[in-house]
Amino acid sequence: MRWVPGTLFGKTAVALMVAFLYFAFFAFAAVVHYVQVPVARQAAEDLATFLLLTGRAWSSLPPADREHYAAEVLRGHDVAVSDASVPLLERPAYRPFPALVEAAVQARTRAPTALRMSTAQDGRRWYWLEMNEPAGGVRVGFPENRTGTHVPTALISVLAASAGLVLVTAMTLASRISRPLERLSAAVESLGKGLEPERLPEQGPTELVTLIRQFNRMTLQVRELLANRTTLLAGISHDLRTPLARLRVAIEMLPEEVDSDLVQGMTRDLEEMNRLIGVALELAHDLAAGKREVVDLNEVVQAVVEGARRVGGAVRWTPGPPCRQNVNVTALRRVLDNLMGNALRYGRGLMVTVELECGTDGVVVRVLDRGPGIPEEEREAVFRPFHRLERSRSTDTGGSGLGLAIARQLSEANGWRLTLGSRDGGGTVAELVLPRLALPSGLPEEAGS
Repeated sequence: MRWVPGTLFGKTAVALMVAFLYFAFFAFAAVVHYVQVPVARQAAEDLATFLLLTGRAWSSLPPADREHYAAEVLRGHDVAVSDASVPLLERPAYRPFPALVEAAVQARTRAPTALRMSTAQDGRRWYWLEMNEPAGGVRVGFPENRTGTHVPTALISVLAASAGLVLVTAMTLASRISRPLERLSAAVESLGKGLEPERLPEQGPTELVTLIRQFNRMTLQVRELLANRTTLLAGISHDLRTPLARLRVAIEMLPEEVDSDLVQGMTRDLEEMNRLIGVALELAHDLAAGKREVVDLNEVVQAVVEGARRVGGAVRWTPGPPCRQNVNVTALRRVLDNLMGNALRYGRGLMVTVELECGTDGVVVRVLDRGPGIPEEEREAVFRPFHRLERSRSTDTGGSGLGLAIARQLSEANGWRLTLGSRDGGGTVAELVLPRLALPSGLPEEAGS
């Protein structure tokens, strides 16, 4: 249902609002039916009796005393009495209490009684009842404000009080539950990105405290698991180099009559294995290194571009204004090197363009090539380890399939976002977004950064 909010606060507020409105409606209906209506009927009975007595007393008095009597009744009881010679307004709109008074008068006189309305000189509206007495027609009236009932006002007041109570209650209840959940959600998101969230305070309802305690315990276990994985990866990669060195020595000691093509193939395989081990060692080192420092990102990008140009890559890059950022420089260099390597490898020898945008909310680095591009359905798959669009697994037609996987892991570990897209005119755009982090105290930001 579209009108039902999706947030915890909204759902709580709607549930409480419905409950309070039902309660207010039935409470109001019960009060009206069992209290207000009986009281109004009794008051109408009493007023009808008083009006009849007043009209009969007025008609029984001599004409000379009627004016004095009418003035006393008006002053003492706010009831007017006169003859029925002056015409009045038409019958007024239905009002509950005047209708009850009219019905009570008709029940006592057993004769039709017409309810009319007029406006007095003081601005008040009056209800009049005409009665036929032996001495002539008598008109008895009472002011509108004598009824004292304001059903719409009462209903609006009850609804307004219920709405206010709902908002206060919803804010109190939802905040006690939603705030710990919001902190937990942010911590889960950080953990999913490979970051290490701080230990959450174990506060709130018992169920939430249990959930947060389990999350804190899981965070510690994940942290230890990642540390062990990194250590294991580095250890295995390092230990593999010893048997590889023995194999290399053994190959060099082979007799000369062994097929030279076979020896060269084995040597290439050993070199490829050694390169992959080096990649694994660098990845383990980069994932473990999380130290940040304040640098001008133009210098970092310039170093990557110069490295690409030294190996014959055609790269277009124009440094911009100073862009100081608090980043893990080692990880950033590794990510940009991998993106640049991919762009040069698959860019068909055409010019690769590098862009750096430094804004107030964050920094965007783009590496654009003119290669064949990546199909949209494969743009996430290429971030998986050893996944290649070229299926032959030959190093002559592509890399090892680890470059983008390492770049994505390093990006997520540092809170960056790495995505791939299509370039206008053909090619691929690799975009790395770095949220702006506060610089350490005492280090002012450069103008225009």
